[in-house]
Amino acid sequence: MQMRIILTYLLLSLSLGLFGQQNGKIQNLVPNPSFEQFSSPPIGWFYRGSDFTSLMRFWDSPTNASPDAYGQKIRVPAHWKTNGFHLQKANKGESMIGLTMFGCEKGKPHCREYVQVRLNEELVVGQNYYVEFYVSKLKNSLACNNFGLAFAIDLVDLEIEKEIDISPLFNSVSVVDNEAEEWVKIKGGFQADSAYNFLVVGNFYKDIDTEFEYTDAVLNYAYYYFDDFLIKKIPPILEVPEEKEDLRKQILTEGKIIKLKNIYFDFDKWDLHPRSFIELSKLITILKKNPSMNIQIHGHTDSIGSDNYNIYLSRKRARSVINYLVDQGIDASRLSHKAYGSSEPVESNKDSGGRALNRRVEFKIMNIN
Repeated sequence: MQMRIILTYLLLSLSLGLFGQQNGKIQNLVPNPSFEQFSSPPIGWFYRGSDFTSLMRFWDSPTNASPDAYGQKIRVPAHWKTNGFHLQKANKGESMIGLTMFGCEKGKPHCREYVQVRLNEELVVGQNYYVEFYVSKLKNSLACNNFGLAFAIDLVDLEIEKEIDISPLFNSVSVVDNEAEEWVKIKGGFQADSAYNFLVVGNFYKDIDTEFEYTDAVLNYAYYYFDDFLIKKIPPILEVPEEKEDLRKQILTEGKIIKLKNIYFDFDKWDLHPRSFIELSKLITILKKNPSMNIQIHGHTDSIGSDNYNIYLSRKRARSVINYLVDQGIDASRLSHKAYGSSEPVESNKDSGGRALNRRVEFKIMNIN
């Protein structure tokens, strides 16, 4: 695998106080970086990747393997407690996640586990980024290296339980063998070579290419906890290329229906992903420049689920957009909504790509003068 790894700590140390800040706040590209937000109430342990995806807000499992989530209300089964899985405390807050990082050749089911998240903004080609996160080894497990961050343009959705064949842009090659329940910070940097949308975390190497140590292990695999992810830009900050079909370039005419790009929701949920705020900020600019313009927000879903439920879901999502616009100062009297459910697909619902395009939000210009 070819990797681009930048570990120039002198440059990073000189830059830490200068970059990635706006209005005094660090601009982290990773949503829910400490795993404190849940999409649904946690009720137990996980045995499938879809269990993790349903629980953790904005994050998902890109394979059938099952990452583990830990928090105050998550119950670890008794037979896992015997190996110490319940002892670790979060680095900050109350929650964290756990991944199996090594053990395929030793016969461990779910021998590679990964987590994936849509970034708050698209990576800029040629931009340098700083990254840090915290890991802690399960006391009874093997120690290993290859703590990798890979990036993808499209959602990774694989029906496998082994290594994902992606080259990481960042990879930590040191074996992490911390003292019991101690957290180790991994940090460094990378340069974006493409306009990536997704971060994928895990070990992207086969067992034969991964270093490991037995230390005091009684388990035949390596298992680590992860917490507190941070990715932010290193100066100089490159400009984000403007899209040819940027929303602000649209010709505005009464009756016109315009699709809002990059409006994202969790699966089966209606809370807006932070990535959506970029496009919605453009819509807010248009509405403020045209104070007499009224719009109707249209919600659409794919065909999964009943017709009645899809109408309900599309209505909730349209309302989420309206609520955000109102919170940002747009008068509610200028906004209305309509729920279409799955009744107006723009592509086939037979594959995931088509379904993704059918899950959309549009707005109709009701009047402009």
